Amino acid sequence: MPKIDLAAIEQTNRTGYPAPFAAAVADRWVRRLGLAAGLADFGVSHVVLKPGAASSQRHWHEDEDEFVVMLSGEAVLIEEEGREVMQAGDMAAFPKGHPDGHHLVNESGSDCAFLAFGRVPIGDAHYPDIDLRWSGGRYSHKDGRPF
Repeated sequence: MPKIDLAAIEQTNRTGYPAPFAAAVADRWVRRLGLAAGLADFGVSHVVLKPGAASSQRHWHEDEDEFVVMLSGEAVLIEEEGREVMQAGDMAAFPKGHPDGHHLVNESGSDCAFLAFGRVPIGDAHYPDIDLRWSGGRYSHKDGRPF
């Protein structure tokens, strides 16, 4: 059956971010729907942000398009140009190669949930606010030193 049983998919707060950058996403809970459904060309994740949690460090990808749909609650989309409140039904697109770092932060007192669409990035990701870089399938300092 193609219908997805959300409760049957593992919910995890694992991250690949090195310390101290992992702390911002410690209360981000993710279910990898695309993997569970056998999708190969793109991923879909169900993400819950507890109050105070971020979806990621603010970033942009050279080669990955991203798209989010808010399902419930409220989060603040933070980009170079400012901040925008996102509520249930709101959507945002982040085209690959557009150098405008973005992330969602739950600044409310309640959980929020959204769907994130994309794929595993092959190319570089940039983190304008912190000394972090994704390149060659791993995180490093911006000058290339490993963590």
